[in-house]
Amino acid sequence: MKIAFIADPLDGFKTYKDSTYAMMAEAVSRGHEIHAFEPRDMVVSAGVVTTSAAQLTLTGEPLDWYRAAPRETRSLADFDVVVMRKDPPFDMEYVYATYLLELAENQGARVVNKPAAIRDHNEKLAILQFPQYTTPTLVTSDEKRLRAFHEEHRDVIFKPLDGMGGAGVFRIKDDAMNLGVIIETLTAHGHQTIMAQRYIPEIVKGDKRILLIDGVAVPHSLARIPQGTEIRGNLAAGGVGVAQPLSERDLEIANGIGPKLAARGLLLVGLDVIGGCMTEINVTSPTCFQEIRQQTGFNVAGMFVDALEQNRQA
Repeated sequence: MKIAFIADPLDGFKTYKDSTYAMMAEAVSRGHEIHAFEPRDMVVSAGVVTTSAAQLTLTGEPLDWYRAAPRETRSLADFDVVVMRKDPPFDMEYVYATYLLELAENQGARVVNKPAAIRDHNEKLAILQFPQYTTPTLVTSDEKRLRAFHEEHRDVIFKPLDGMGGAGVFRIKDDAMNLGVIIETLTAHGHQTIMAQRYIPEIVKGDKRILLIDGVAVPHSLARIPQGTEIRGNLAAGGVGVAQPLSERDLEIANGIGPKLAARGLLLVGLDVIGGCMTEINVTSPTCFQEIRQQTGFNVAGMFVDALEQNRQA
């Protein structure tokens, strides 16, 4: 297969932990051809979506890890599959990229994850479609409602709807310390919608990343455990990742929503689960492939490339 990866600049990859690199290495090990480009490389001319992509050769070195052939301009439909791996922020440039990818789909391109499905599944708000698996949650920009939610639950989390890596996440305990200024800051004085959730004490045991590939759960999660006084388990916020087998509740959640998300065109999904509650559904560029393989031996990238190959045959 000819597989094109849409990604951030390659020189910024940390190959020892990057999930996109793991996908690339697995694909190459099977004899597939890999190419890479950034969203800004896409162009629509005469109605056709093209890109300037470079074919990559992997060197196996940790730093000088690839060689890029001269770029060639080609239609996205010329690739067997285009894998969208651009990291957030999910800003308007990201949205525009999904529109171009959707147009490319109409011209015969196969895109993973499906562009419309990425747009339709805000990584915070998508959990509201599955309330049976969530902690009490409020979405609003209204200060009175946010204060009432805190009054009811006494220990809550406030977070923006467009954050990543734990950015902008606040915990407000029973004493309501700084409640007013936190609400004002996150909502921009009532002009920006945010999410409030009841605090889940099991965060001390980790914020588990459960990966779904074509609707099926990877058998191990990565519990990202907060360190010190930090409430966030995100690896970007200093959390330590510990791989562990899925619990019965993890499997209940994964099996309950995995097939539904796969049917919507979401081949790769990362669920965030604290205790028995799902807190996010990640669809842009889910990670933790390498940490799980390093600690358990399970080849997550292999399962992903299996899905690419099987879907092509189907």
